[in-house]
Amino acid sequence: MIQFRDVAWRAMTGYDFGAVFDIANKVHPGFFEAEAVLAEKFTLYRNGCYLLEVGEKPAGYVLSHPWTLGSLPALDTLLGQLPANPDTYYIHDLALLPLTRGVGAAGKIVDSLTKHALAMSYPTMSLVAVNGSVPFWEKQGFVAQDRPELEDKLAAYEDAARYMVKALG
Repeated sequence: MIQFRDVAWRAMTGYDFGAVFDIANKVHPGFFEAEAVLAEKFTLYRNGCYLLEVGEKPAGYVLSHPWTLGSLPALDTLLGQLPANPDTYYIHDLALLPLTRGVGAAGKIVDSLTKHALAMSYPTMSLVAVNGSVPFWEKQGFVAQDRPELEDKLAAYEDAARYMVKALG
């Protein structure tokens, strides 16, 4: 395992979006989302947005929020508002620069988000796995679900995109 000094997740602030946008474009070049779309997640649900720093320099982020099980937000689209009766905790994006891979940062933030979802009494967590990340998410307890009604939205990500759900309890 690679070791870095001063690797830490912290609560995201409104000042972080230039860095978040830069990281998004490096990590997910095929899944463009406007800076305003990413920033809206923070505006709608600050409790689910964190920045990973290595030596106080941005190196990753996570955007997450309450949502509706069996649906997913369209890529690069403003939400407007969160659902009135959410029933899952949705991880919209977890992006880490290559230098942070292998240090356990992704697993740590998923553990923290899982605790948050449990504290908020959500029965599940959900996400879309891309970039070959299905094995990572399976290790975190997520299971791919076949949902034909999501095929068009999943195809907007990539052919290999998978809707995944983790039961909490």
